Amino acid sequence: MKKHALLLLAVTLLSCSTRNPENGSTYKSETLKIQSLSKNVWMHTSYFTTNDFGKVDCNGMVYINGDEAIIFDTPTTDEASVELINWLQKEQGKTVKALVVTHFHNDCLGGLQSFHVSGIKSYASNKTIALAGDNHVAVLPEMSFDDEITFQIGNEQVHARFYGAGHTADNIVGYIPSEKALFGGCLIKAINAGKGFLGDADTTAWSGTVEAIKNDLPDLKLIIPGHGNHGGTQLLDYTIALFRE
Repeated sequence: MKKHALLLLAVTLLSCSTRNPENGSTYKSETLKIQSLSKNVWMHTSYFTTNDFGKVDCNGMVYINGDEAIIFDTPTTDEASVELINWLQKEQGKTVKALVVTHFHNDCLGGLQSFHVSGIKSYASNKTIALAGDNHVAVLPEMSFDDEITFQIGNEQVHARFYGAGHTADNIVGYIPSEKALFGGCLIKAINAGKGFLGDADTTAWSGTVEAIKNDLPDLKLIIPGHGNHGGTQLLDYTIALFRE
């Protein structure tokens, strides 16, 4: 606890950040960027250095409704996670009701310890928790579910669902009906993106999984991929074509 208290103080004092002076719609430091995509939906981006792809931007989603918020995927480090938590709790005055991890890779749960230290409940599917354990991930999500879970955030519902394998066997997505918004995570590719890391992928199932999302959620307007720029349903079509056998 003492270590994380010092970490919290250091990030608060030393983070070099910028904000929109009119509405606070942006936050940017060397380790974290928070971008407003609509009145209630935000994309957080942190960074991860890999041997194969160099420095990679890694996205997550924040949804705010009333005094409550939900986050999909942690930033990649505990330091960046502290920044995100501070921004939501202290600057926005929101209660973070849940953190949802969308698959077992480090770009989804690398900052999980900071959420637990802050008393924020973390959720992941049984598949994700099992795979994370098998891969010796040090900090595991606390709460589990099977293929779907629904959260009440303010007066709106938010869903986390498993549609099938793709980037990993456990990848889920986050869906906000009132916003027609989807956090696709690493299952969904940004336009012109390559196939990326395939070490845990099911490339045969990938297109069919994304087609299932497209058919089940035909009204989507906003889609956030795990890496790269957000967009609309063209991201689904691009991903389907990229992995079509």
